[in-house]
Amino acid sequence: MNVTETKQRFNRIFDAYIKREGSSALYNWLESTDFFTAPASSRFHCAYAGGLCEHSLNVFNNLMLIYEMEKKANPEAVANISMESLAIVGLLHDVCKIDFYTIDYRNVKNKDGQWEKVPYYGINEKLPMGHGEKSVYLINKYIKLTDDEALAINWHMGGFDKRVIGGDNSISNAFEKSALSVLLQTADFLASYINEKR
Repeated sequence: MNVTETKQRFNRIFDAYIKREGSSALYNWLESTDFFTAPASSRFHCAYAGGLCEHSLNVFNNLMLIYEMEKKANPEAVANISMESLAIVGLLHDVCKIDFYTIDYRNVKNKDGQWEKVPYYGINEKLPMGHGEKSVYLINKYIKLTDDEALAINWHMGGFDKRVIGGDNSISNAFEKSALSVLLQTADFLASYINEKR
């Protein structure tokens, strides 16, 4: 899927479900950044132009599938989750990666044994605040997240979150309190490790 198609799909979902006060300003901010053209990672999943938006759509799609499955199997567990919340956390969980990647060059030997400069994605962190917590901070500049949405976005990296690796087990408490957090983390991992080119 190309950058134009992913942006159009993103816009349709955003416009259909995200109606909260400040959502227009939030979208205008996304438009002013590299959100629609940035990669999702430097060398892992969706490491190409437009990969961040594509990944966000993949996470949203997975989130909808998991939510519908749980709605049938365990409706009381997901009864308080709205379509707006699903769209917000699915589409926006990785806004921390906006203006995060740079294009750098390195010398690599080509198939003929000649050195040539090839591009690669580097990292230039302008706001070193962490991952999920940075996304929560940036989104909250435009719309007010619910506690459930903030928990889900904050902990969407699951066991890969640096705080968890460092021994913070608050994530377990968040997952016990917030079904949305569990759904988002699962949707994100499915996208990153199963749905997307690595």
